[in-house]
Amino acid sequence: MKTAVSSLPTSAGDVQNAAGSAGARNSLRVWVAVIGSALGAFMAVLNIQIVNASLADIQGAIGAGIDDGGWISTSYLIAEIVVIPLTGWLSQVFSLRIYLITNAVLFLVFSVVCAFAANLGQMIVLRAIQGFTGGVLIPLAFTIVITLLPKAKQPIGLALFALSATFAPAIGPTIGGYLTENWGWQYIFYVNLVPGALMVGMLWFSLDGQPMRLGLLAKGDWPGIVTMAIGLAALQTVLEEGNKDDWFGSPFIARLAIVAAVSLTLFVWIELTSSHPLLNLRLLVRRNFGFGTLANFLLGIALYGSVFIVPVYLARIQGYNAEQIGRVLAWSGLPQLLLIPLVPGLMQRFDIRLVIAIGFALFAASNFMNIHMSAAYASDQLFLPNIVRAIGQALILAPLSAIATSATSGIENENAGSASALFNMTRNLGGAVGIALLQTFLTKREQYHSNVLVQSVSVFEEATRVRIARLTAYFHSHGINDQALAAQKAIVAIALRARQQAYVMAFNDTFFLLGVSLTIALAAVLLLKKPGHIAAGGAH
Repeated sequence: MKTAVSSLPTSAGDVQNAAGSAGARNSLRVWVAVIGSALGAFMAVLNIQIVNASLADIQGAIGAGIDDGGWISTSYLIAEIVVIPLTGWLSQVFSLRIYLITNAVLFLVFSVVCAFAANLGQMIVLRAIQGFTGGVLIPLAFTIVITLLPKAKQPIGLALFALSATFAPAIGPTIGGYLTENWGWQYIFYVNLVPGALMVGMLWFSLDGQPMRLGLLAKGDWPGIVTMAIGLAALQTVLEEGNKDDWFGSPFIARLAIVAAVSLTLFVWIELTSSHPLLNLRLLVRRNFGFGTLANFLLGIALYGSVFIVPVYLARIQGYNAEQIGRVLAWSGLPQLLLIPLVPGLMQRFDIRLVIAIGFALFAASNFMNIHMSAAYASDQLFLPNIVRAIGQALILAPLSAIATSATSGIENENAGSASALFNMTRNLGGAVGIALLQTFLTKREQYHSNVLVQSVSVFEEATRVRIARLTAYFHSHGINDQALAAQKAIVAIALRARQQAYVMAFNDTFFLLGVSLTIALAAVLLLKKPGHIAAGGAH
């Protein structure tokens, strides 16, 4: 008895020390939860780009055609974008700890199983399940930051989350290209295991157990859930497959577009009239959240669009393989590892809107730097734009998340789930819109420039005749004795050169479009209202 009593605090100082020790332990667990969840979000986002970098190898291994192989990525993206809005509600139903850890484990399991897929059908199903479990990790990492961390520490947590949203897409092709070229495509799925096991262990240690509230299933906004799931799945499919199938020239795409429009219109109406909506869409009329979400949507267009367009350019014009493309893109990702940890300090010292505006301005500038490319424009010339892009991206997401979704901007804890879902869904949706838009824009601009160049390259022009004669002589001196065949090859060579130049000009136009979208995002940032607590106190 004496021992038990002596172990209890016997003075005010002892009570304070005991409380401080308990607070330190709780603080440690919160940070472990933040880091573990951010790691999970990083892996979920990484799996989009890491697979895209190896898609050709996967298609060959499982016998998928070029057109059908795109569904390996599309199925993951559809599942991910559908589950993100559901996550806030489902984490209340099953409890944050059970729901997050269960999906983290399932994500790892299906990552490994994907490596054993024997055909396209199996791969599509497994990737969809992987996306459905991985999609949970993204908004819950965001929710943990804005609900568990004290306001003064949230900028640090948001900076960690930014690594998943901006660094992961940039570094994904680098990792995917290296693993595929040196180890085999299966390792792009195995690579999740070690960090995934660490993530599960951290979440298991740090998250408190809470009772499940299965009764919420009966009270769920099921009409909203159904219309949202159908609408988003149809929209994502239209965006991913539209350019390949000639958009509304395809009856399948046209029907899906109608389904998406009707379903999403019904979803918005249901959410605005329901007493217990799945997502509180009224948050969008709040100035900072509305303009912040618009800027985040445009960020998604440029973020995923640039990760799409640069590899296409390097593969199509420069003939780079996956590993070489990864090396080029690494310089748009690696500098962020050094810069993002500095962002919380900038958020404390400067007007947060200024930090975001500079970030968007630099990101836009990095695209405008690429609007005068030639066929000789390769890795060396892309180095500086990639560095500028990395600096810009590092300055955007954490401050934008803070100003759009913080309590100081009017987002209450009870709305944190809706805010997280909407904010993260719009960025991913922006990425889908951006890639679809850029694919179509690139195709149309290449056709336009080809027509212009073909009309200007006429056999009646002296310069054209001289060029054909020189190339004919070249082929004739290199083993082609037939004069007519040598002349034909000369004409083909000129046509291919004109086609290449048309593609380069189309890529220039595409980078200009990305720069314009980021300039519009910059304008939206200028309309944000300064959160008083961040500005006055220097901390969030």
